[in-house]
Amino acid sequence: MARRPIRPIRPIRLRGLRVDYPRRGRSNWRRWVPSWRQVLSGILLGFGALAGLFAVVYASVDIPDENDEARRQGTVYYWADGSQMVSVGAVNRQNVTLADIPDSVEHAVIAAENETFYADPGVSAKGIARAAVSMVKGGETQGGSTITQQYVKNTYLSQEQSATRKFKEFFISLKLSNKQSKEEILQGYLNTSWFGRGAYGIQAAAHAYYGIPAKDLDPSQAALLASLLKGAEQYDPAGGKGNHERAVARWKWILDRQVENGTMTKAERAAHQKFPEPRKAAKPTSLGGQTGYLVDIANKYIKRRSGLTDKDLARGGYRVHTTFVKAKVQQLERAVQGVRKRDLDPKKRPEDRYVEVGAASVRPEDGAVVAVYGGADAITHFANNADTAGVPVGSAFKPFVLAAALQHGDGITLDSGYDSEGRLIKDGPYAAHPAPPGAGPGQVMVTAPTTLRDALVKSANATFVQLGKHIGLEKVKELAVAAGLHKESLARLDKSFPLGTSTPSAVRMADAYTAFSNDGMRADPYSVTKVIRDGEAVEGFGKPEPRRVMDASVANDVNNTLGMVAWTRLGQDGKFAAFAKSRAADDNLSAGATGKDDRMKSAWFIGHTKGLTTAVTMFRSKPGTPQLLGMQGVGGPDSERGNVFPLRIWSAYAMGT
Repeated sequence: MARRPIRPIRPIRLRGLRVDYPRRGRSNWRRWVPSWRQVLSGILLGFGALAGLFAVVYASVDIPDENDEARRQGTVYYWADGSQMVSVGAVNRQNVTLADIPDSVEHAVIAAENETFYADPGVSAKGIARAAVSMVKGGETQGGSTITQQYVKNTYLSQEQSATRKFKEFFISLKLSNKQSKEEILQGYLNTSWFGRGAYGIQAAAHAYYGIPAKDLDPSQAALLASLLKGAEQYDPAGGKGNHERAVARWKWILDRQVENGTMTKAERAAHQKFPEPRKAAKPTSLGGQTGYLVDIANKYIKRRSGLTDKDLARGGYRVHTTFVKAKVQQLERAVQGVRKRDLDPKKRPEDRYVEVGAASVRPEDGAVVAVYGGADAITHFANNADTAGVPVGSAFKPFVLAAALQHGDGITLDSGYDSEGRLIKDGPYAAHPAPPGAGPGQVMVTAPTTLRDALVKSANATFVQLGKHIGLEKVKELAVAAGLHKESLARLDKSFPLGTSTPSAVRMADAYTAFSNDGMRADPYSVTKVIRDGEAVEGFGKPEPRRVMDASVANDVNNTLGMVAWTRLGQDGKFAAFAKSRAADDNLSAGATGKDDRMKSAWFIGHTKGLTTAVTMFRSKPGTPQLLGMQGVGGPDSERGNVFPLRIWSAYAMGT
């Protein structure tokens, strides 16, 4: 059988392009070795293919929306003096601008994490290659990412360690570098990085480690916080001896690094030899104690004034500046706790169980709520006793009845009163009246009525029932509403209405009483001065405008009488009177009124002192039951004793004890 001839190998053709391979004119193995032109062409073709692939991938990878964690911030509440009260939210983050961050922080972070930040394209190919090789080998995850890459991971991607995430990180970082300035990227990075101790971002970290805002950090403190970016679990000095040693070493290295790159002089470095020990690690800030009640009152005011909802507030990111004065809140809490400890003993007397206290201080000139006591602990006792309606105000309502009579009763004065037969006598405490039938010729009777002044001091129920009927209960209601009591908290208009069957909150009672000490003017109570989000103020906040409730002469008459009431009540409390009077030489006490309802379900005291009007209420309420329990026997066998404790709390608070 004849062999077929072997066909010669023809050169490769690519769509009409002749490629001289295998090479003609060459023999043996040389025919199969590409020429240098072919090698160069292959390399250029490969680079071209990679460039094309890179361009396709670059175009196809979009910058995604920020992840949920990057958008979430804590809402921060501030005391009246501007210091931080609490940060509320799942993420303790408070975004700030670079303008609020010292240059020393910027220099320390760049020295520690990415010295070429301002010059590089936003990525480190070497770092990604090193991380990829480590992951392929199953080794530990590697760093080496630029600040831009870390920002992309924090803001747009998950925290998983995978080749896919690194791949996305690379291209998004490149794209972000072309879209945002270096300053914007650095600002975002500083606001999203984890510093440990529950703190995301440099502002929260400054508070967590040094109790100060970021703008007040010095270069030494900045270097310590920058060291935490390598891993707070390993570099927080509070984590043990090993952590402390690592933190000190890295702190020194970062400061020295700044000298090397020219952002710190040797003289400046020499000034930072002592390690800036951060304060002890604290448990995450909570809403325990009085803080939860303060936040509750502030949030209610925010929603009422701005239209923001609970959902809006839950998004976080708000800066809420309140009217609350920290020292006053603490002072009020101490006053309540002191009276409880001294006078109430649930272990000895069942009547002393379930006693609740609510209190609020309001500034008369503008209605600012300065302090509240909402209960023992906002975490365990959810209802805010300072801002909850439902407790009868009792005799503390009578000043409004008296004010309505002086305002609307033609010719009625404090010296007016009712005689023994219930007739209102307007022209003074003593008046002559015709003799009764059977008297001799020209004989007259002189009666001594109970004056309205005496009736308020003695809390004479019959007089105020008569006065309410004489003036008209609608007039009394109108004045109470004008003074700031909510309509829905007022009781029905029956004969008991003047005796205090209404149930306003302590905040509202304190605010309403400011009209008596402020010449008849009062402003709505407010607890928030401003709210800021993303650098812009939320509309709807500012000091409420004072309005006239009653004539100045009426307010002064009632206020002077309330002063007599207060001193009378203090004098009746033998255990407390001498002490209170000894501390009142500077005229702390100007006016006040006690109150209890006829069924002894509550006790009140509202008084003015040192530029504040404070209302204190006490009642008994068993958890899970809506009905109030009786106050009889609280603090001792005398059924009236319960009535004196709000006065004692107020006095201790006013005297600063």
